[in-house]
Amino acid sequence: MNQAVNKLSTEYQIARDPEGYLFDPLDWDETVACKLAAEEGIELGETHWPVLRFMREQWTKNRIAPDVRHVVDFVAGEQGLDKKGAKALLYKLFPYGYVKQACKIAGMQRPRVWSTG
Repeated sequence: MNQAVNKLSTEYQIARDPEGYLFDPLDWDETVACKLAAEEGIELGETHWPVLRFMREQWTKNRIAPDVRHVVDFVAGEQGLDKKGAKALLYKLFPYGYVKQACKIAGMQRPRVWSTG
């Protein structure tokens, strides 16, 4: 992925950085999310979507990727888990990590600094 523009399919041509993150999060939609997830080897299921939608809502409000701690808190509340269980579920959903997969699939730009939670 060393091109500034990567084709997700014939109908989508979206500018992405060399690591595959969107340059402009406004290019994101759920079809793009599915295509990004497929590139990561993830088939999005019903547990993924609330997380991705929460991340998008937070981005819309703040114009920055939400910190993993906020996402863990959301997952804990959504799933009725403690923080340890929520963090484990988050990493089960996105096994290569919050930044590497969740942020990318949610259409975020790669965070420059983040908490590992």
